Amino acid sequence: MHTLSAEELVDRENHAWEELKELLDSGQNTYVYVPAQRKDAEDTLYRLQVSTRSYLGAVAYETEGIVLDHGWITLLGAGGESIFGSLTSWNGVSDKPCVQALEGMMVVAYDVAGGFFALDTGKFGRTGEVYYFAPDTLEWESTELAYSGFINWLANGNLEQFYQTFRWNGWQNDLTQIQRGQVFAYYPPLWTQEGGGESSSKAPIAVEEAWKAALDGK
Repeated sequence: MHTLSAEELVDRENHAWEELKELLDSGQNTYVYVPAQRKDAEDTLYRLQVSTRSYLGAVAYETEGIVLDHGWITLLGAGGESIFGSLTSWNGVSDKPCVQALEGMMVVAYDVAGGFFALDTGKFGRTGEVYYFAPDTLEWESTELAYSGFINWLANGNLEQFYQTFRWNGWQNDLTQIQRGQVFAYYPPLWTQEGGGESSSKAPIAVEEAWKAALDGK
């Protein structure tokens, strides 16, 4: 298979970033991002072999990553000082991996409850759908969304409802305790009968620790 250069993967005529940014700007959920360093952006496109014609390529090329919903969800991009890890270092295609990659899945985002979003690239039959590793079931569950639909959900979806059992009163303020690359561990854990957003105590842990549960997940 012919490997395309970063220059070939930057589609200036059909660059998806403007459309994607407009979607986020008009969406109901908050977002912030830091523009990617050009060298990192080009390296990410090249290693992933994705075009900026796609939303995935646009995020990889234009951002270090995007933090949504007051910091609850981190969408991976080219990586940098504002974000822990990148689309390449999470997925085994970087010279400096930050976690052990999960075969057949491409991690694209994670949340502060220890949940992970990943594209199915083989684990579930190459559906191309985004799956969610749910910390209350310890299983991968299909969102039935492609990456573009996932971005639309991040911008306009009812995240409050989706995370209803994981959240608690005052969670927005408590997110200020979270450092780059940290998520909350719940005690008792969310997968226990006693665990829940309101009933469990929370403590920051490294996201790599939470990821170990996903590596063992079904």
